[in-house]
Amino acid sequence: MAILKLGIPKGSLENSTIEMFKKAGYRIRVSTRSYIPEIDDPEIECLLIRAQEIARYVEEGVLDAGLTGYDWILESDASVVEVAELIYGKVGKRPLRWVLAVPNDSSIKDIKDLEGKRIATEAVAMTRNYLEEHGVNAEVEFSWGATEVKAPKLVDAIVEITETGSSLRANNLKILDTVCVSTTRLIANNDAWKDEFKRNKIERIALLLRAVLAADNRVGLMFNIKKADVQKVLDLLPALRKPTMSPLVDEEWVALQTIIDEHVVRELLPTLKSLGAEGIVEFPLNKLME
Repeated sequence: MAILKLGIPKGSLENSTIEMFKKAGYRIRVSTRSYIPEIDDPEIECLLIRAQEIARYVEEGVLDAGLTGYDWILESDASVVEVAELIYGKVGKRPLRWVLAVPNDSSIKDIKDLEGKRIATEAVAMTRNYLEEHGVNAEVEFSWGATEVKAPKLVDAIVEITETGSSLRANNLKILDTVCVSTTRLIANNDAWKDEFKRNKIERIALLLRAVLAADNRVGLMFNIKKADVQKVLDLLPALRKPTMSPLVDEEWVALQTIIDEHVVRELLPTLKSLGAEGIVEFPLNKLME
């Protein structure tokens, strides 16, 4: 039987990735003693690998496909097929940024001021490429962690990943520039992409994962309302311009069903009630194919 070897990122994206697959219909179970998670699809074999390494393993064919950050694709200079951009993360749905940061009281005000200085980062190749693009010569050293605390005692500046910037501020650092904006990508090996079975499997996974993310922070809403009041709902609530309308046994009433952003529900429900809506039901969504 043909098997698709799929890399799941270990670390900060691990739990959110497994939860996303669960909503997509795949159950992945991770054992604390194994790097080979179980998945309820006999045609997929999962491997739990650090996101930093997935692009390289996909390029080499050790993996057929995997999920990793765009930043690590750049860092490893991997030749892979980018199948889908999947914007999700540990905190929420926002891209991650690799930023150039210096201490608040640093004399470094611009990238040109980094000439001859020392920079610590986990993304060495990316940082060197960034400096080269700006014509700056500086020493770039690999950081094994806790990069934020290294300036100014050990280095003059850092290039670090951030989602909210809170950790940088907590360490009295300010951002000078953005080096790279990164989102998670589903990538495939070039040869695997040419294989009919593997490509079809990868495309199905991409379709379902996109549907999960499209449904995020949205809910379904259905309710009954008198036909005479339908237009009031449509006029006053733009989010309901294209609901599904179904007849009821009582010919004076109809059922409306729609999908809306979850954050507007608290304002929407009282308004619907005031318009005479009955049997209002809010329900969660796992997938949404638009």
